[in-house]
Amino acid sequence: MSPARIGLLCLSLSLLISADLGAEEVRDLVLVAGQSNAVGYDAYASELPADPGDEKVLFWWRCGDPPPDVHDSTSTRQWTSLRPQPIGDPIPKINASGDTASGLKRQYGNFGKPGGGFGPEMGFARSWRKNADTPLAIVKVAFSGTSMATDWNPDDAGPGGACYRALIEESRAAISSAKERGITLRLRALIWVQGESDANAEAAPRYEEALGTMIARLREDLEAPEFVALLAVNTRFGDGKNPHVPVIVAAQKSLAEKDPLCRYVDTAGAETLGPRHTHFTAAGTLEVGRRFATALADFKKR
Repeated sequence: MSPARIGLLCLSLSLLISADLGAEEVRDLVLVAGQSNAVGYDAYASELPADPGDEKVLFWWRCGDPPPDVHDSTSTRQWTSLRPQPIGDPIPKINASGDTASGLKRQYGNFGKPGGGFGPEMGFARSWRKNADTPLAIVKVAFSGTSMATDWNPDDAGPGGACYRALIEESRAAISSAKERGITLRLRALIWVQGESDANAEAAPRYEEALGTMIARLREDLEAPEFVALLAVNTRFGDGKNPHVPVIVAAQKSLAEKDPLCRYVDTAGAETLGPRHTHFTAAGTLEVGRRFATALADFKKR
């Protein structure tokens, strides 16, 4: 082979290697948000089976009590791998009314045990990875005891919109951080587990409109008009005796019927912790996550 051809071959190989090194990684991004069953209040870390595949999933989180503050459990605005989250630093209650040393009344504790816990992100990711053709990244922003009326309203510039703003801020920061690492994130879906705090006579009739407005604004604010919204609530909340839970379920189903990019995910039968059945157990939380993965896979097949 002539020196000229050898030189051309070496140049071609060099360009191929350079292009490969400079290639940008692309990952599907899924948001997890909502209230305590999105946090995973009673899904204890000690009851989560190990799975080495969790290391392949990028994970960014902020969860705790309302309002979002320094007491939350966070990944310190850094990407890590998928894992249970440690308990934050909730302000301790000082009396039966729920008052705290700081005067706040809305500090519930993000996890039920000191060892921390996990939400539906674990079951979702473990199920999704089995058939995914793109690596996965998850951003979780969830706060216990929160409602559409007082926490997730995108039109409220005050306390009533604080959790929504946290979701936007964390998502944007996560996307930007990934970009700096050469990773492009494509927002595929929102996993939403919430509605129990709106299951009352005043809020339930307005829930469908409020949630629909939030989803529309989220698509706009994150510049992702085609992400899928997967909606769920603990149908057994109130030990099956709360008359407003069926209204929340009907609202989520109605949104799914009106919006082709929405899907209601039924949680009936997923294990809950007695006697009140407010929260899913570890097994129930994993099962709910798997149901989210199945629902999103249905969209992918279309």
